[in-house]
Amino acid sequence: MMALVRLTFKTISRIHHGSCCHRFQPLSYDFVKVCEGRREDPPHFYVSRRNLSIKNALLPSSKLWSAQSGRRVFSLSAASIVNSAPAPVQPYLRLMRLDKPIGTWLLYLPCTWSIALASDPGCLPHLGMLTLFGTGALLMRGAGCTINDMWDKDFDKKVSRTATRPIASGEISRFQALVFLGGQLSLALGVLLCLNNYSIVLGAASLGLVVTYPLMKRITYWPQLVLGLTFNWGALLGWSAIKGSCDWSVCLPLYFSGVMWTLIYDTIYAHQDKDDDIKVGVRSTALKFQNQTKPWLSGFAVAMISGLAVTGINAEQTLPYYAVLSTVAIHLAYQIYTLDINKPEDCWKKFVSNRNIGLLLFLGILTGNLWK
Repeated sequence: MMALVRLTFKTISRIHHGSCCHRFQPLSYDFVKVCEGRREDPPHFYVSRRNLSIKNALLPSSKLWSAQSGRRVFSLSAASIVNSAPAPVQPYLRLMRLDKPIGTWLLYLPCTWSIALASDPGCLPHLGMLTLFGTGALLMRGAGCTINDMWDKDFDKKVSRTATRPIASGEISRFQALVFLGGQLSLALGVLLCLNNYSIVLGAASLGLVVTYPLMKRITYWPQLVLGLTFNWGALLGWSAIKGSCDWSVCLPLYFSGVMWTLIYDTIYAHQDKDDDIKVGVRSTALKFQNQTKPWLSGFAVAMISGLAVTGINAEQTLPYYAVLSTVAIHLAYQIYTLDINKPEDCWKKFVSNRNIGLLLFLGILTGNLWK
């Protein structure tokens, strides 16, 4: 059923005669949602939301209208920043998923854990390294998305959620994407070269995983495992960047825990696309586990918490770390228990909440280190 927005006859007349403003501003999505929630019967004219191209009707960046006051309100969301960029640049920003920063967070957070664990007792994590790794995470996540979309162009065209991606929609050619990829990798290499020699070699070793991960869904039901191996490389790299080499008694259980965490959140994410995955012939842990998803996720959660406990013991962590680790365990238990794998909106909500888990763990490591 079409959602309807009321426009009074007076407003329509003013717009028609040009007295309302020199340039009519399209209605924002927030305004549409507020009007949808009203119980009043619209007495005059109706505008279907179908006729308001929601993607293009949003006012750029900080020029969103406030439904209550009619004033413009400032917005600093990632999507609004991308929408306010020059039109020729926007497809490239969307190609690197700059409008959807959750992936960058999930790549970056294991780096922060490792950097914080490697800090001297009683000291805060190295701010310069946190900034450097944040920049690297942004660039490498963008590079990974570019590679993924280059591989998946034909698949993405067949799925409504991905058909508007820049390569699939034809906004960017494969050659243009390849050039853009070269630029991202060159900048990422510049970040990597700021580290010590051990870390440079270790970081370069992850490139094979970055390139081959998008192919895994074609040949195995465990692409989420390969994603975990890729996304948590920073758990090794962060420690070596601070200490000069890896202490495997700390880094390996931390890396293992990160892989288990990725299996949890990316299996949840994959349940959004399981119908489309079947149609186009790709595989995922969501399709493998099906109705047994929750027992599998529970097993991954136990393994994750166990690995983090071993990490804490070997890193000589203190009480605040274990207190926060208990909170992380409760968060995971609630997330899995309340998950509805047949509701894409619930899967997305649970998936995004994993950023909070990562931030909580970073806070636990930080406070535990200061406690020493």
